[in-house]
Amino acid sequence: MTGITTYGEKRLVLISGRAHPELAANVASELDVEIVPTTAYDFANGEVYVRFAESVRGADAFVLQSHTAPINQWIMEQLIMVDALKRASVKQITAILPFYGYARQDKKHRGREPISARLVADLFKTAGADRLMSVDLHAAQTQGFFDGPVDHLWAMPILVDYVRGRVNTENVTVVSPDAGRIRVAEQWAAKLGGGPLAFVHKTRDIHRPNQAVANRVVGEVEGRDCVLVDDLIDTGGTIAEAVRVLLHQGANSVIVAATHGVLSDPASQRLAECGASEVVVTDTLPIPPEKRFAQLKVLSIAPLLARAIREVFDDGSVTSLFDGNA
Repeated sequence: MTGITTYGEKRLVLISGRAHPELAANVASELDVEIVPTTAYDFANGEVYVRFAESVRGADAFVLQSHTAPINQWIMEQLIMVDALKRASVKQITAILPFYGYARQDKKHRGREPISARLVADLFKTAGADRLMSVDLHAAQTQGFFDGPVDHLWAMPILVDYVRGRVNTENVTVVSPDAGRIRVAEQWAAKLGGGPLAFVHKTRDIHRPNQAVANRVVGEVEGRDCVLVDDLIDTGGTIAEAVRVLLHQGANSVIVAATHGVLSDPASQRLAECGASEVVVTDTLPIPPEKRFAQLKVLSIAPLLARAIREVFDDGSVTSLFDGNA
C-alpha cells in the first residue's frame, strides 16, 4: 500500500497531476513514499478524466500540481483530483500549488474586473480541499482568500544559500525590481550581511499586460555586485531591462534570483542577452530544455515541500521551517 503509516492507522498518500511529474517524483523520493497510481487522460473535447488505482479511504491526501501552461487545464485537473479524493472518503485533503495560478489577479485595478485569485481559492474549497499549500504567493494576503488553513512556504532560504556562495557579501546591493517589493529586498539584504538596498523605478500601463518600463535606479549600485530579486519571471521584459539599467549605472555584476520561472516566450532569449551573470530560479514550475540557457540555474524546491508535508501530516509547525520557532 502506498504511503507512510504511523501509529493509529494514520496514512499519508501523495497524488500527482500531470503538469510537473519530475517535481512530484522528487518530493516522493524525499518523503520515501510512492505516488498513488493514477489514471488520467483527456477526452477528445478536452474534458479530463481521473481515477486512482488503489484505495485512499481514511488517508491524509496531498495533491501536488504545478499551475503551468496550459494553466487552465492543470487547475481543472487538480480540482477533479480533489473531488475524486473527497468522494473516495479520504480523511483530509491538502492541495499543493507550488505556483498559485492567477495569483497576480489578487485585486481590482479598475471597475468590472474579477479577483481571479479569490475565485481559484473558492474553487478548491468547493471541490473539497481542506488546506492549501503554496510557495511565495505574489501577494501574501492571498492566504486570506481560502476558507481554511493556508501554508505559505518561502523559497528565500534556498535561494539565499545559493547566492551567498556566488557573491562577495561585503560588496552586495540587493535590488528590488520595483518599490512595491522593497520589504522582500530588505529580508534578502539582512540575510546577505546587511548591505545597502536599491530599487528600480518603473512605470506600468495597466491596459498592457506583461509590459513595464525600467527608468532609473534609486540607491547605491555603482561598483557593487547586485542581486536583483523578485517572486517570478514571466516574459522577462521587466527583469531584463532592470539588469541593463543596473549595468548602465555602474553595477559590477548582476545576479537575478526569483522563485518561479514562468519563462513565457521570449523570456529565455531576453534573459540570456540582458547581461546578467546568472539567473537563479526554483523548479516550482517545469522548465523544458528549449527554455533553458547558459546563465540559468534551477534549484530544487522538493526538499522544502517534503518537509512541509511532513509537518502538516505530523500536526507540527510549518512556520518552524523558517523561523525556528514552533
